[in-house]
Amino acid sequence: MTLLPVSLLAAEPTNALTRSLSLQECIRLGVAHNFDVKIEEKSVDVARHHLQEAYAGYEPVWLSTAERKHNFSPAGLDADGQPFVATKADTDTIASSIAGILPTGLSYELGGEVMDTHGAGPDADDASLRAPFDDTRGSAAIKLRQPLLRNAWVNLPRLTIQVTKKELRFSELGWRARLMEIVTRVEAGFYDLLLARESVKVQEEALRLAEELLASNRERIRLGVMAALDEKQAESQVSAQRSLVLAARRSVSLQENVLKNLVSDNLAEWQDVSIQPVGELTAVMQPVRRDQSWERGLSMRPDLLQARTELERLGYITGYRRNQTLPQLDVVGSYGHGAHSTEFSGALEQVREGSSPFHSYGLVLSVPLTGRSTRESYRAAKAEREQSGLRLRQLEQEIMLQIDDAVKTVETNFERVGATRQAREFAEVALQAEQAKFENGKVTSFFVLQLQRDLTTARSEEIRALAEYNKALAQLALREGTVLERHQIDFRF
Repeated sequence: MTLLPVSLLAAEPTNALTRSLSLQECIRLGVAHNFDVKIEEKSVDVARHHLQEAYAGYEPVWLSTAERKHNFSPAGLDADGQPFVATKADTDTIASSIAGILPTGLSYELGGEVMDTHGAGPDADDASLRAPFDDTRGSAAIKLRQPLLRNAWVNLPRLTIQVTKKELRFSELGWRARLMEIVTRVEAGFYDLLLARESVKVQEEALRLAEELLASNRERIRLGVMAALDEKQAESQVSAQRSLVLAARRSVSLQENVLKNLVSDNLAEWQDVSIQPVGELTAVMQPVRRDQSWERGLSMRPDLLQARTELERLGYITGYRRNQTLPQLDVVGSYGHGAHSTEFSGALEQVREGSSPFHSYGLVLSVPLTGRSTRESYRAAKAEREQSGLRLRQLEQEIMLQIDDAVKTVETNFERVGATRQAREFAEVALQAEQAKFENGKVTSFFVLQLQRDLTTARSEEIRALAEYNKALAQLALREGTVLERHQIDFRF
């Protein structure tokens, strides 16, 4: 059965007082409504937004300014004792530019500026006379700066994007891991509920046998062929068995709540619903090979993939820190057109015509005297990455041990299924033989009661072994990281 992604699943109506659910239906509801899955999905959304935010480091910035300055110089005498008039000037400046940085580390700025100064001051021919003046200057240019060593192709915006991509991948794997965990818990809850309901049947059957024996004993006492003590033993067995039936029914209620919590995000809709699991406890042999399980686990386990993602993230950081230990050597250059006129329009025309071009180029070298900060930062990042590599190897070994334990548990539990089935069959035969002896008066009811208890225990152990085997298969899939594939869940990031 293929399940849609979480966000595309519709809610199921829960109006019926008794609702029959198969394992796949429970899993589908868990994928759609479990709170843990929804919460983890939001972590992925947060990481995606952070990645988009990181790309903003390469977005150009537009800067525009408008400014007016006022200057005033009082009148006075020059060095020769000649008088000069006061000067006042107003300067209006308008500037605009677009600046940014490229993935190579190249920084750029493209802009222009116009300065218009007007006022009154000493005449050019006679300083004692006052004359108005108007001066307009402007320029349009592009400035470039390309790092050759430090920050060349390994700049901070690029590092931020690379690191944030790995953090997004980490969150996506965490979402997958949580979904696998919830599916496994739903499967375990389903089998636990199925076991609890089968346990009720076993205890009710034991109660029926005890009541039949009690009725038979009372009839024998009435006929005078049995002592009254046998009746009391049978009554005690009936009372004890009734208590066990009540406990088994209470267990069903508790297991229903466990499953409801896993498959619902609105418990009020389920409060009066009784879940009837569809299916039987069976044991279908599934051959398992440790080497194949190891291969799957080491390639599919989300936590292991997260550890590898973290190692890659630290690799980017280490590379950036290593680059920062290099000297700062940048190629710089600029090109533009200037203008100088008495009118604003004239200045713009000169810029347009390019009659006053200018350009520059050169190198800028910056070398820290000690470089201790960047060197120690690089060494710390390198040590952290090596530490992460050791943790990765440790996790790989732990996963192999977990899978080995899970494989052995599957094999052992399957053998238990066969052993408990034989024990139950032997207990049934023994009880039938003892009942025949009891009917012929060769044994007392004490021995029949004992064998009835033995049969109930054997039946309980058999259904428990069936449930544990199926849960062990689910745990093996969780250890391998193949839970979603096992249930054919179409999960996409």
